[in-house]
Amino acid sequence: MDLKLENRVILVTGGASGRGASICCRIVEERGIAVILDRNASLSESLARELSPDGDRCDWLAADLTDEAATREAFAELIRRHGRLDGLVNNAGLNDRTGLDGSVAAFRQSLEGNLVQVFLVTQLAIPYLKKSTGAAIVNIASKVAVTGQGGTSGYAAAKGGVASLTREWALDLAPHGIRVNCVFPAEVWTPLYEKYLAALPFPESRKQDIEACIPLGQRMTETAEIADTTLFLLSPRSSHTTGQWLFVDGGYTHLDRAFTPPPIPSAS
Repeated sequence: MDLKLENRVILVTGGASGRGASICCRIVEERGIAVILDRNASLSESLARELSPDGDRCDWLAADLTDEAATREAFAELIRRHGRLDGLVNNAGLNDRTGLDGSVAAFRQSLEGNLVQVFLVTQLAIPYLKKSTGAAIVNIASKVAVTGQGGTSGYAAAKGGVASLTREWALDLAPHGIRVNCVFPAEVWTPLYEKYLAALPFPESRKQDIEACIPLGQRMTETAEIADTTLFLLSPRSSHTTGQWLFVDGGYTHLDRAFTPPPIPSAS
């Protein structure tokens, strides 16, 4: 199905690796123009060259999104290069596992890295999205926003904020024809997730335990599956969809077998 994204300029934060890289790949496949905004310049440049050797379908910019001045400078460079913006994917973020035993400073840092930067990038994007026909924003939250995880106060609060902002902005931006939707991944198989598991005792056993709790296929979500959903929400094919929360997790969040109570013993 043609998603009608040809030549549309779409900014992807945290686009250099993992699900962000998959989203950029799908944009290029649909003949759109992906712009990576990531703090890792080396990975960003490498991916951009891989996806678009001629540089016409994938561009990159480097900035730490918790640095407001650097983010504003990178955004200004985006407009200098492309002169327009048609879509935004707020994908950047990191579960730093700041829990109740963490410092207030660490909690603030988690909010800066997972929520405040989403507000900043979106605010910078809006004037240009308003000039585009059929513009769309896709925020990437997490199932942790609605289920909790334990030990991740900062990340859970931030992703809950991203989810709430999605519906707030959908109302704010509807008069301008800008749609805003939110994708909720759960367990997604990425290099970062693999590294996280490797640091745990018995990582292969832990992986099997997680997969056993995922009803659809008993496997983790692939980054390409997050990308496909994101591309649909960016495209005119979802032209009357806004303010929605979409879980792409194989049923893990609401059908989680890990929380199925044991059967009640029959009376004897």
